[in-house]
Amino acid sequence: MKMWSAFLVSMLMMAPMMEANARNYPCSGKMGGVSHCKDGKFVCKNGKISQSKKTCSR
Repeated sequence: MKMWSAFLVSMLMMAPMMEANARNYPCSGKMGGVSHCKDGKFVCKNGKISQSKKTCSR
């Protein structure tokens, strides 16, 4: 029982960190993720250009 409680507490503590990382990634959320790179900009899987200030080089 103690192990289960420790696991549950650790997962609850990690959840906000995982969500924060997802928000900081280009094309996260409804954009569907990064499809490819074009002219230094991230093109999302939904076809839109990411508004991220980060640049890509692929």
